[in-house]
Amino acid sequence: MQPFLPFTRPSIDEQTIQEVADVLRGGWLASGPKVKAFEAALSEYCGGRPVRTQTSATASLEHALLVCGIGPGDEVIVPAMSFVASANVVVRTGARPVFVDVDLETRNINLDQAEAALTARTRAIMPVHLCGLPADLDRVYRLAERHRLRVIEDAAQAIGSSYRGRRIGSFGDLVCLSFHPNKNITSIEGGAVVGGSPEEVHELELHRFHGQSRISADECETHFAGGKANLSDVAACVGLGQLRQLEAFNARRRELAARYFELWGEDAPLTLPARGDAGHNWHMFAARLPLARLRISRLEFIEAMAVRGIGIGVHYPAMHLFSAYRALGYREGQFPNAERIGRETVTLPLFPAMRMEDVERVVGAVNEVLREATR
Repeated sequence: MQPFLPFTRPSIDEQTIQEVADVLRGGWLASGPKVKAFEAALSEYCGGRPVRTQTSATASLEHALLVCGIGPGDEVIVPAMSFVASANVVVRTGARPVFVDVDLETRNINLDQAEAALTARTRAIMPVHLCGLPADLDRVYRLAERHRLRVIEDAAQAIGSSYRGRRIGSFGDLVCLSFHPNKNITSIEGGAVVGGSPEEVHELELHRFHGQSRISADECETHFAGGKANLSDVAACVGLGQLRQLEAFNARRRELAARYFELWGEDAPLTLPARGDAGHNWHMFAARLPLARLRISRLEFIEAMAVRGIGIGVHYPAMHLFSAYRALGYREGQFPNAERIGRETVTLPLFPAMRMEDVERVVGAVNEVLREATR
């Protein structure tokens, strides 16, 4: 029997494991030299822009909003299709997320709807590079410039992606990255904000450690009631090891994605994701099931694939349909593309350690399950 194939799995090399052991033996486990080294390496990767890490991309997004001065009474434009953190962080600042729909194929923000949703209270727009496919940043930044908005890019899934030949994070306003275990590189848990003025970078440092700064060896100051989201040296050590391999990881992801397209050609029994261009990092391979033609539900499809030893993810439900956002007045039918993606999406296995034979196994299993389930 073949081993179970998950939809994703991180690849940690032996050199990184040894380096983590060295950190553990060294006795400095909280934020220290490894965090500084990781931030410096990320800065170099992002063209020399400032980088400050946090313990999660959720914290990164929240802190980015806070340094932009966003709070009660403000509005932030957010696509209805993303992981719920994209909206939760807006609510946590006291502002209101204003949802707009997404394109059905790219799953990225519909900028016509975004512009129509602007009000006098709109302070920022949050494009999400879903599955690693960059949003239309030329239009995003033109819109932001016309209406004097801040742009907070939710690039949690887009490290290593590029837009028109420019690496995500190497330009723009504030760009937030994720190093969760299912991302293209991991630091176990972690995130980062790229960009910002010197004053904003300093404020990011305050937000991640109690609003506190060190004055001298025996004196500190607390400027505001900040939280705690400083990355550990153990996490940063893992991140450094992963960053060394990012380009190779992404190259492999592109090869695997290309194999999916090659095997299915024009006859795929489900709707394949938008291909994008060579700048796509292929964080996820998220397709859509033709549920109207099937005798089974999405859950039954996932269960049938699990019986065949293959893990399937769901990324993501439409955010406005969660009870937390229905309570804000959102309702079913407002954003039909996001809702359809939320109903139909299935995330197929894609991670660097996969073999081409694994892709063939997934394609064969999907074909078999959907052939048997077609009305």
